Amino acid sequence: PVAIKRLKSGSQQGANEFMNEIELLSQLRHIHLVSLVGYCNEDPEMILVYEFMQHGTLCEYLYGSNNRSLPWKQRLEILLGAARGLNYLHAEVKHKIIHRDVKSTNILLDEKWVAKVSDFGLSKVGPTGISTTHVSTMVKGSLGYLDPEYYMFQRLTLKSDVYSFGVVLLEVLCARPPLIRDFDKKTASLVCWFQRSYNEGVAIEQIMDPFLRDSITGECLKYYCKLALSCLHDDGTQRPTMSQVIEGLEFVLQLVMSEEDNQFSVIQMEGTNKEGPHLFQFMSDEENNLQSARFQSFRESIVSARPSTDHEQSEPSYIHVKS
Repeated sequence: PVAIKRLKSGSQQGANEFMNEIELLSQLRHIHLVSLVGYCNEDPEMILVYEFMQHGTLCEYLYGSNNRSLPWKQRLEILLGAARGLNYLHAEVKHKIIHRDVKSTNILLDEKWVAKVSDFGLSKVGPTGISTTHVSTMVKGSLGYLDPEYYMFQRLTLKSDVYSFGVVLLEVLCARPPLIRDFDKKTASLVCWFQRSYNEGVAIEQIMDPFLRDSITGECLKYYCKLALSCLHDDGTQRPTMSQVIEGLEFVLQLVMSEEDNQFSVIQMEGTNKEGPHLFQFMSDEENNLQSARFQSFRESIVSARPSTDHEQSEPSYIHVKS
């Protein structure tokens, strides 16, 4: 079977994304990236053909139409796969690639539940110079996932993807979309809501997915939350790399596997100790409580204003076809 992505007619931006996706995916090969099978570019038809993802998107199993809730270990394995796909783009290709639209609907699941990062229409080749750290570009992406620094200053970096992935980490833990109704019944970002709850001392067990409450120990939850918050740091330079995110997720997953085997001894990993990977150590609890102050009012203002992005206005339609 294959999946077909058919462009809506009359969309110049969509046409640009179509060509961008062909150019990138024709050069990329990785187990955690969706594979492009073929395409059609004959006026007026613009069609992309991908490998079919039997289990749909990660989003569907968090708060979408699918009633099945994924166990914690499986969620971590899916996140780890997606992180490896993003790390391939950031560090394992000749020219670094910034995905620019990381979100739970762009993490697809095949018949074996292997995660595949998809939708490269907005992706950009990253900075190429040794002294260059960002790409200056018009803001595009999905509301709720946008790196505040990118939104404010139009400076796109590899860490912009890390921020968006941090939002996905919260989605997976809380089973909530990136824009939610907060305690006052007002629209708020999941990031603001989680950080406010965390900083005010609300027990994470009260705001996480109820399905997971009996399956995550306090130690595992502590490390996972620190990882998510580190990805969401307001200062992009203070966020971990995707390689470090992988290390953190591997550590959390090993904690889960150890608990399943009733082995509560110290987890030994290369380059880590009982305190966990280095990325868990650079952010103190005090910093967790203070780091969101800089952009808190900014985040709330963009959510209330709800500006639309070009990408949201011309989302291509998807058609699934079984061969």
